[in-house]
Amino acid sequence: MKLQLLGVRGSTQAPGSDFLRYGGHTSCVAITASGHSDPTLLLDAGTGIRSVADVLAGNTFHGSILLSHLHWDHVCGLPFFDAGDHPDSAVDVYLPAQNGRSGRNLLARIMSPPYFPIRPESLRGSWSFRALESGSLPIAGFEVGSADLVHKGGRTFGYRVSDANGSMAYLPDHSPALGMSDDALELITGVDVLLHDAQFVESERAMADEYGHATVNDAIALAVRAKVGSLVLTHHSPTRTDDELDLLAATVSAPMPVTVAAQGDVLEVNR
Repeated sequence: MKLQLLGVRGSTQAPGSDFLRYGGHTSCVAITASGHSDPTLLLDAGTGIRSVADVLAGNTFHGSILLSHLHWDHVCGLPFFDAGDHPDSAVDVYLPAQNGRSGRNLLARIMSPPYFPIRPESLRGSWSFRALESGSLPIAGFEVGSADLVHKGGRTFGYRVSDANGSMAYLPDHSPALGMSDDALELITGVDVLLHDAQFVESERAMADEYGHATVNDAIALAVRAKVGSLVLTHHSPTRTDDELDLLAATVSAPMPVTVAAQGDVLEVNR
């Protein structure tokens, strides 16, 4: 399984010269199954999803998108997804079920006039929008598990993606300090790679709790508790500069390998 990190920022994009090495795009991870050349599964649809067209070298996308939740920074790239907004594409979008609404209607609350010029069904190609309950099911050639996370402002899922060669978990918006269910802990226990929210540092604890996010220390403590193989810190604050992330990478300490995510990173997941 190959992971390509196409967006590693949280809350909003981070343009400018201070954000070049780690990148300014918001959340998106492209996953390619073992033995395949193109990704068939995308995690979140932040502005980083625009880079999928480059990954596919002009081919259209055929696969699925898992949305962790519906906050702007995780969905705003969807209508600008050139490889999916194409007559030949085939895209299944999964998002956390809530308020009894269909997947299409949940997305249409933020993607329709007067807030946006087109509706979800206006995207070209073959699209489906599915409201998902937590649990496990096969998606895009992987076994995908989901569980509810503590995060402010709407239902939020963490995901576990597995194939015969390894497993990864993706929890980009999560506040373990404010609570964690047994299901969520089980979801990530023993994964080979954990991508986890690390938007704040410990001196920003009050803000982390207020907005429902994790600190770097929270992410490390959870990775230790869940006995993961390696930890990738992601969803960086849009104000965290390259130099500050370099310092974080140089000083972070944990009993497993820890990586500070950078846009463009490619990770191989193997047991």
